[in-house]
Amino acid sequence: MFQLGKTIVSEEIIENDFVCNLNACKGQCCVDGNAGAPLEEDETEILVDIYADVKPFLRADGIAAIEEQGAFVKGEDGEWETPLIKGSECAYVIFSENQTAKCGLEEAYNQGKTQWKKPVSCHLYPVRVKEYTELTAVNYHKWEICDPACSLGEELKVPIYKFVKEALIRKFGETWYKELEQTAKEHLRQ
Repeated sequence: MFQLGKTIVSEEIIENDFVCNLNACKGQCCVDGNAGAPLEEDETEILVDIYADVKPFLRADGIAAIEEQGAFVKGEDGEWETPLIKGSECAYVIFSENQTAKCGLEEAYNQGKTQWKKPVSCHLYPVRVKEYTELTAVNYHKWEICDPACSLGEELKVPIYKFVKEALIRKFGETWYKELEQTAKEHLRQ
């Protein structure tokens, strides 16, 4: 672990490689699991505000889940998250013709209907962020369904922190990311 400002960062995001391989996993991270995508406090308001613009991109099951549970829910851990369809996939998930899970929120963004891409937790994945009183932990979340992404990352030689560069800058800013890059260079020289 190393500290950058008020963050404690795991070396794993520098030492491990990762590139999403949707052809192999079919977007299972949006479907599997026992909770919705983690949401930051301000993201709950955004979901409410953009729901009417996102709704045309969603499946009937997703719309029903959102209209029954709300645009966001409080998870078992007491944190905000996206609602699920019957305890399974995220209510905002849509599927491509080849049954690959995609994000309805991101599709609305890509079509120019919203200015918000998706929850930062989804954008950061496989990096997970946990806020504490004094510091923020930045860790690698290893999940076996992402083994193909690890293999593709190794093949292409793309470390996790470079794969999620845009999301890390979104979360922590450009200056923080430049410090991370410098730390990575020094760490890999050792």
